[in-house]
Amino acid sequence: MTEGVYRRGLRFLRGRRPVVLRLAGWSVLETGQTFLMGYALARALDDGFLAGRAGVGLGWLGVAAFAVAVGAFGTRRVYGGVAELVEPLRDRLVERVVVRGVREADRGALSGLTQQVEIARDTFAGLVMVSRSFVFTAAGALIGLFSLAPPLLLVVAPPLVAGVTLFAVTLGPLARRQEAFLVADEDLAGHLGTVCPGLRDITAGGAEERVAAETGERIDAELRAARALAHRGVLRVASLAVGGQLPIVLLLAAAPWLLARGVTAGALVGALAYITQSLLPALQNLVHGLGTSGSRLAVVLRRLAPAHPAASAEPRHRSDATVDHTSITTTRQDTPPLHIGVPPGAGAPAVCLSSLTFAYGPGSEPVIKDLSLTVPRGTHLAVVGPSGIGKSTLTGLVAGLLEPGHGSVRLCGHPVPGRTSDTCRVLIPQEAYVFRGSAAENLAHLRPDSVPDAELWAAAEAVGLVPLLDALGGLAAEVDPGTLSAGERQLIALTRAYLSYAPVVLLDEATCHLDPEAEERAERAFAARPGTTLVVVAHRISSAYRADRVLVMDGRRTEFGGHEELLLRSPLYRDLVGTWSSPSALPRRTESEPPLPLRDADGVDAVARPGLAGDGRHVIAYGPVGQMEAPGDLRDGGTLGGQG
Repeated sequence: MTEGVYRRGLRFLRGRRPVVLRLAGWSVLETGQTFLMGYALARALDDGFLAGRAGVGLGWLGVAAFAVAVGAFGTRRVYGGVAELVEPLRDRLVERVVVRGVREADRGALSGLTQQVEIARDTFAGLVMVSRSFVFTAAGALIGLFSLAPPLLLVVAPPLVAGVTLFAVTLGPLARRQEAFLVADEDLAGHLGTVCPGLRDITAGGAEERVAAETGERIDAELRAARALAHRGVLRVASLAVGGQLPIVLLLAAAPWLLARGVTAGALVGALAYITQSLLPALQNLVHGLGTSGSRLAVVLRRLAPAHPAASAEPRHRSDATVDHTSITTTRQDTPPLHIGVPPGAGAPAVCLSSLTFAYGPGSEPVIKDLSLTVPRGTHLAVVGPSGIGKSTLTGLVAGLLEPGHGSVRLCGHPVPGRTSDTCRVLIPQEAYVFRGSAAENLAHLRPDSVPDAELWAAAEAVGLVPLLDALGGLAAEVDPGTLSAGERQLIALTRAYLSYAPVVLLDEATCHLDPEAEERAERAFAARPGTTLVVVAHRISSAYRADRVLVMDGRRTEFGGHEELLLRSPLYRDLVGTWSSPSALPRRTESEPPLPLRDADGVDAVARPGLAGDGRHVIAYGPVGQMEAPGDLRDGGTLGGQG
């Protein structure tokens, strides 16, 4: 396939023969510069400085300086010739990319039109420059060596030819291995770019082993390609050493023999200048340029212009590697589908925690200690507590992502972690996972069977996803995660969980990017879902209002009960309610006394709230810590009794 790209390249050059000839004509000036640099240096020594004629020596050096100026002029015109050669290639590639994108609805056309076409253009220009430079530089140097003394060619030419031949022989295999390495590297990068954003979902779906195996295969493939490339790279270094550095050693070693056969000292110095200043740099540029950029150009050209026209009609894989849709599922392919109406372990509670203890290190303070909790089936549970108290840790333990240091977790009667318990739960984290694919593929991601469109639309209607689906263009529309907001990704993930067969739904702040109305609609949809036990790590206190039961986490102390019950007996819950809510969001009360039981020994409740007579600038019981009542808000405008 690489040979096919090279043949098309030669046809392209033959079709622009006038441009190639003009480019060669201007390159002759560089040949003259190379020739005069060594020849003038030899004449300056032999006919000038070594002969005691400094003026002649300076004159020859002036000729060398003039040659540099002429060569610079030629190089300037060479760049113009390269542009005449390269820009038509770019135009042809752009035309092919546009045609393919329009006629075949190629999603990679934009990338091809921008990045890959520019890569091909720049790489082709570089290859033309290094190849042309080596040919004309080598010609000037060899002509100069023959002009100084023909025996010099016997020392310099054989290793140079051997080095170039060795490089030419290894160029094809080296290009193929370079291409294999680039393909393996791109495959691994694309795979990781898809997997890394969804690590939590992969773990939640129990697909760690499968994804790890797929990633390991790609890493091993790149390692094999890198080793094969390194082995061929040794031959590239060898060709450079033979063709560019061995002539220097041979020239110095053969100096006595050359001097004995009439070669002058100036000719030896000129020959050394030809090798070190012209041949060696040109050969280095050729080896590195063709060895690396050549294979890169071949890869890009094949992607932009397929070798076989019929290939474009065949189904194409996505250019961005995606994780297999069956790899991140909470229902295993080898496990019978879990129907919500007939859950396993029908007599067991949905969630059962027994003396659960967990710490993130052997010497760390436990985040959760001796927690026992039973959540009946069909319960809507809200988990609240200060930030960092361990709410997400609890959901990780329930889902089986973390293993407790002590105690046990059971889901629907099955031990956690375990393959059976994995089918009983679905976890939606704060950062929702959405992959590139159709909307239907994203929504049905956790179902092992095909899902009818009617069921997808019904789930979207229940959760509140229909407006987004309409904006995207329906279930068949392509979903690009990068163009979605965090809230839109959460709605897709919530609908996906709603469609799953898991009877236990864990929402770890999975609605934090939604507005309160959208959050309420989604939670009520899950609460009304038949056979569902809903556990919500609350982002807003309204989630606790809607829940059947609330778990208040406070380090070693936890409280469990209903909203009104916890307001009475949990100071932390009252503080959280006051921090999260404005006074207007609380249930309205008409009585003038505080709503909490009097606990002061003198029968006076020390906690004031808005609306109490004479509560001038006292702390608001249900407002954020430190919030004060603004002046003028008092109904009677007076001061608290006893204040002066």
